[in-house]
Amino acid sequence: MRVADFPVFKAHPLLPNGHLQTVAAVYLPSRRLGYAATPHVVELPDGDRVVMHDDCPPGWRPGDRVALLMHGLSGCHASWYMQRVASKLVQRGIRTFRKDLRGCGAGIKLARLPYHSGRSDDAAACVEQIARICPGSATTVVGFSLSGNIVLKLLGERGESGCGGLDSAIAVCPPIELETCAENLSRLSNRIYDRHFVGSLVRAVDARMRHVPGLEDHRLPRRPRGLVDFDDLYTARVSGFGTAKNYYRVCSSAPLVSSIRIPTLVLAAADDPMIPAAIFQRSDWPDGVEVHMAAGGGHLGFIGRSKGDPDCRWMDWRIVEWIMARGGTTGGNDAKRPSFDAAPRDLASAGGR
Repeated sequence: MRVADFPVFKAHPLLPNGHLQTVAAVYLPSRRLGYAATPHVVELPDGDRVVMHDDCPPGWRPGDRVALLMHGLSGCHASWYMQRVASKLVQRGIRTFRKDLRGCGAGIKLARLPYHSGRSDDAAACVEQIARICPGSATTVVGFSLSGNIVLKLLGERGESGCGGLDSAIAVCPPIELETCAENLSRLSNRIYDRHFVGSLVRAVDARMRHVPGLEDHRLPRRPRGLVDFDDLYTARVSGFGTAKNYYRVCSSAPLVSSIRIPTLVLAAADDPMIPAAIFQRSDWPDGVEVHMAAGGGHLGFIGRSKGDPDCRWMDWRIVEWIMARGGTTGGNDAKRPSFDAAPRDLASAGGR
């Protein structure tokens, strides 16, 4: 393991702790921009489909670098951090795909099975489709929160074998020990997050039952008491794991990270209320993985003082500079400013574009 050499994160004076950073990450809006992406529907091996939103800068050329962004729990391609990071990458000539996980965003009607923390095969299918769309282009995959675990799991599983044009990866605040992180959410100090996620997930289950024709009845027998209970009642049962405990065991990336063989950045915060810092300290990271544990930043917050960066979003700029350091882009900084927002609501018949 190496330690990434980044500027020290200094929290915004109005957001001095992890809880405030985490809440601000959700409720402090960024400027919402218009949607101008090309949607691609990706066929998965089990017949389900997901959507990727392709933002291609005017100066991009075949063979230039590509990035794939994957959102966290209860997110989608239009989540604030997905829009911000995609916009900054495209401005610098990086063609950027934003993936909706199964049943999320524009793909709400396209998947019969739900997304979960272990769907590394779905990520691989998207990387491989990007290789067909952009032959010869190196790809960096960026996973936020839950998708950070998916990305690290994929890298550990593949080891030396590779996947499409994938040559580097970033995992931001990844819950690499799922059981530890889920139980941490049940603490009294984290109850607000636990309730937020459960409420969002229950609404997603109801939406799936309404929008997916002929879906087997997977309605919850009762309202879950927390995320662990939800995973026991729904995620593990519907996805074939049996119990939440088994789901967490099978899908955690921590046992696999020692097998990662491509340059990888893990970005986390010591004061993240959801992801305990200890899980990163006790993991067996190989030399090719850089881990940066910022003293502050919360969960996907990292809202700092803008000194040294163009704006206060410290997380965004570390992702951008790390990807730019991989090289492989000729479009440069002259690309016109792109625009991003929610995709058309119904892509059920859009096909793969």
